[in-house]
Amino acid sequence: MQLLPFHNTLSRLVPGLFYSYTERLMYKFVLFSILISIPAIGLAQTLEAIPEIVVTADFREATTLETASSISVLTEEVIEARQARHLEDIINSVPNLNFASGTSRARFFQIRGIGERSQFASPLNPSVGLLIDNVDFSGAGTIASMIDVEQVEVLRGPQGTRYGANALAGLINIKTKDPADSFEAKFNASAAEYDTRTAGIMLTGPLSETVSYRFTGERHVSDGYYENAFLDVEDNNERDELTLRGKLHFEPRDDWTVDVTLSKVDIDNGYDSFSLDNTRTTLSDEPGHDRQDSVSLAVDSVWQFDNFDLQAIASLADSDIEYGFDEDWSFVGIHPNGYSSFDNYIRDRKTRSFEVRAISNDAGRLFNDSTDWVVGFYSLLSEEDLQRQYTFLPSDFFSDYDFETYALFFQLDTRLTESLELTTGLRGERRLTEYSDSESVTFDPEESLWGGKVALKYYANDQIMTYASLARGYKAGGFNIDGSLDPDLREYDSEYLWELEVGTKASLLNDTLRLRAALFYDRRRNQQVKSSIVRPREDGSTEFIDFVGNAAEGTNRGLEVEANWHATNRLKVFGSLGLLDATFDNFINEFGDDLSGREQAQAPDYMYSMGMDYNYGNWFGRFSVDGKDSYFFSDRHDVQTDSRALINGRIGYRTDSWTLSLWGRNLADKDYAVRGFGSFGNDPRKGYVTEPYFQWGEPRVVGVSFEYTLAD
Repeated sequence: MQLLPFHNTLSRLVPGLFYSYTERLMYKFVLFSILISIPAIGLAQTLEAIPEIVVTADFREATTLETASSISVLTEEVIEARQARHLEDIINSVPNLNFASGTSRARFFQIRGIGERSQFASPLNPSVGLLIDNVDFSGAGTIASMIDVEQVEVLRGPQGTRYGANALAGLINIKTKDPADSFEAKFNASAAEYDTRTAGIMLTGPLSETVSYRFTGERHVSDGYYENAFLDVEDNNERDELTLRGKLHFEPRDDWTVDVTLSKVDIDNGYDSFSLDNTRTTLSDEPGHDRQDSVSLAVDSVWQFDNFDLQAIASLADSDIEYGFDEDWSFVGIHPNGYSSFDNYIRDRKTRSFEVRAISNDAGRLFNDSTDWVVGFYSLLSEEDLQRQYTFLPSDFFSDYDFETYALFFQLDTRLTESLELTTGLRGERRLTEYSDSESVTFDPEESLWGGKVALKYYANDQIMTYASLARGYKAGGFNIDGSLDPDLREYDSEYLWELEVGTKASLLNDTLRLRAALFYDRRRNQQVKSSIVRPREDGSTEFIDFVGNAAEGTNRGLEVEANWHATNRLKVFGSLGLLDATFDNFINEFGDDLSGREQAQAPDYMYSMGMDYNYGNWFGRFSVDGKDSYFFSDRHDVQTDSRALINGRIGYRTDSWTLSLWGRNLADKDYAVRGFGSFGNDPRKGYVTEPYFQWGEPRVVGVSFEYTLAD
């Protein structure tokens, strides 16, 4: 088995790292800072250790060093350095994590080349799970605000035991900060280009000896990065995002804790991102929108018994999601052969989940005190009502999509010797689905699914752990709702993935250097691939009908490496690299083209991030570069994005009570695409000839931020 055929990738990566003068200048600055710090390394008495990071997404809280899986954790420090308002602002720093746009904010994510890219009328089964404070928002990533977030955990690979059907490729877990035991208040404000403004507040502290609270509120507004020449406006892609969150921590007894989180996120963004001329100037007469208004509640309760802890997690969420766009990207009268169309999708999505786990403690271990255990039950109920308003429909389209998932799971962690540990886990899931719509289409499939993981960990000592794991992930099957599709295209089966992963994690040099590396090899079977049929209209324009089918088998393999080094107490250096070879083993698309051996969509061959933090007294600075190879936007056409490297930086001054900073993202003002089409034409001035169209990512944005803290 050849795990790493990456010689071609590396040959393109190395020159790609140094292709611009701006980047070369930054690399020289990083190298210079390291060199001038070398004398201090020898003189320093004690270097600041890198803090242990605890992963909260698994059944048990554990450090990254103890977890037999490839995990990236983005801390508050990273979020603050990027002045990130949304997950998409920091996503490029995570190896082998990508996102597809086509929306105002990143909604769909891909891990190791696996994940959805869009959703229109058909129901969707996500491949990448998204949890925010124990609430399932998979497939609804618009809500992924970064306000008051403690850390973002990216678990790569199938989470068949922990999470089940929505985590075939992995899981993104967003953990916000908990209430504090003492009073603290923070006020923040920032301003940046494109009329971007942010203001927020955080209050936390005790209400009594047994109850503490945390309240957070923030509003973020911006004109966005496009202008509309037809309407003569610059806010056609505006952002208006409000986040409110309240948390309570109860300790009714010494052996009982309860955490309650209530949140409201109201996203009211414009969406007018495609231009017939592939510029940031659009011609739409009906600019679109991308809205999500979500209210969620989560309760996490833990009871401590003699031999085990009993944890019960209940959540509910109610989301109103509206996504609409000007389909012709132009105005009435642009050309005699032009058409005018608007497509709007209004979803009311309700989810209810409940999970109960029994988790052994030190007194409850099995088999001569060698084995920790977890056993539990999980249920998820989802109701999604859709109304589609479309110019070419005689009347609005309505559908109801409901499913129920019930799962049983267990996991054993067995110490075979002082240095060897075996983890075994299994999850069985039953899924019941009902679908009906206004065109008298109905489906009611039922499925039984299973997944699990076996992992062997070897501890060379307290600072080095090596592991090997075999995991099976799964994803539920589904159906295509367009009645004009051929019968053999109407339903598709569940997909499953087998993954072999080996890795090592180390904490060296008195905990001032942390290294993580993982090799993985995935075999995808019954691979669900999104395709489209393009159909001409009478006026010469075209429409495309999306459908999903089990059209392929694939192999995804690669490498992930991350390193953090406290070179001195002033200088911190960090970097990561992801290499990916994701190809189809067997795939013939709807046009009869044999794509066997072709790269899968949204799967760049390489990603990297590197940078440094430097502190001098009250002054601080952070600079980084995020690089990414080109990749296909879709499996149904050959349009690719260019490779790119984005430079980010922040400098500032910090005291005990306030911080003032100047920051910038994409400092070299690199143009790069985040969504692309290449299978249809939309310009009547060119006779609707097929050509590529792109949505552009964030340009250079420079801003200033101020934060003030009050604390007891």
